[in-house]
Amino acid sequence: MAGPLTMDDHRAQRGHALADCTQADVDTWYAGGYTARRPTHAFLRWAMRSKHMPAVTVPHRSTSYPAPIAQHQRLALLRQLASCDDVQLQDRVAAALVLLYAQPLTRIARLGTDDVQHKDGEVLVRLGDPPSPVPAPFAGMLLDYLGQRPNTMTATNPDARWLFPGRRAGQPMSPDTLELRLRHLGFPTQRGHTACAAELPR
Repeated sequence: MAGPLTMDDHRAQRGHALADCTQADVDTWYAGGYTARRPTHAFLRWAMRSKHMPAVTVPHRSTSYPAPIAQHQRLALLRQLASCDDVQLQDRVAAALVLLYAQPLTRIARLGTDDVQHKDGEVLVRLGDPPSPVPAPFAGMLLDYLGQRPNTMTATNPDARWLFPGRRAGQPMSPDTLELRLRHLGFPTQRGHTACAAELPR
């Protein structure tokens, strides 16, 4: 029963009873460590079936290491991201960071606006030391996105410095929310990450 009790502690810290549990509560809970939270699946489904809490979506993620996509598929996805203006810029930027730098969504979600640097006509993203250059056309895409980040025009979140601000004041978008958005577009987040990692120099 350790899993449900820990979930109770998490809700209590957020000031929510089980009956008031929201999708944001569940997303934030799983963002803290999916593998450790996985045993709570059964508890949450029981609570929903028993009407002890509202219906929410319980994140699902394969814990197996996915086979990487082929390099030509990765390059095709990057070309698609550069040209698909009908996809929200936020999702295109997140997907590009996965494909360009082999970054997992847990790392991307923690990036701040100060991690994007524009110096001497070059755009850099700080993923380590030194910062990594951002190639065209993704450099322009990233700068455009900085000026139109979502969830920054509300009264509770006007000064958010996260690259991907969440709906809650002072909090970034959770990695699971980012993953769900990209999966909805058919983007293979884990396989794209492993494909890029395989191409990086060792």
